[in-house]
Amino acid sequence: MGKLFVVPTPVGNLEDMTFRAINVLKECDLILAEDTRTSAFLLKHFGIETHMQSHHKFNEHQTSEQVVSRLKGGENIALISDAGTPAISDPGFFVVRACVQAGIEVECLPGATAFVPALVMSGLPNDRFCFEGFLPQKKGRQTRLKELAEENRTMVFYESPYRVVKTLSQLSEYLGNEREASVSREISKIFAQTVRGTLSELTAHFTKNEPKGEFVIVVKGKEN
Repeated sequence: MGKLFVVPTPVGNLEDMTFRAINVLKECDLILAEDTRTSAFLLKHFGIETHMQSHHKFNEHQTSEQVVSRLKGGENIALISDAGTPAISDPGFFVVRACVQAGIEVECLPGATAFVPALVMSGLPNDRFCFEGFLPQKKGRQTRLKELAEENRTMVFYESPYRVVKTLSQLSEYLGNEREASVSREISKIFAQTVRGTLSELTAHFTKNEPKGEFVIVVKGKEN
């Protein structure tokens, strides 16, 4: 049988791509890409000519069975997302699970993941933390915020520029205005920025300064 390679790609700077990741993408039989148009730029930059197939959150249930079949036939397949490590708040979990259940070997290469540098740069305790990804947009959002108000580990969230002020405001409401936090945006890119302060200060900052780019919010846990 073949092997499924889960391959991280840069979250910003293309120089964050590893030599091993490039070699795997060149040598595999097929690349599953979240957005083939976005990934085409990456592949062209590194001279990778391997055929791509679309694999995103709207079709991953359907394509997983086909992928398993091809892997059983002896093909090696690589899975990439638009940025970072697949399956971390990105498509990938279903095909990985399908492979594991089918007894197919899965190997995840080490590489870029946005929340790790954001957590380290925050200056907040990182010996124990919980990764929350994106908060529920509607159903269950308030319930989750109430639960997180009692969380004593450092919390890490992903957020889009369109909802970052709303999320900071709600975190401030449920966790307390004076709770320490950090917001990193455009990690590894030219305009990368990390802003630290209380949740109320960060809400005010991004209310005044229009949020741009992709965001990672890191919030200190509740003190016992």
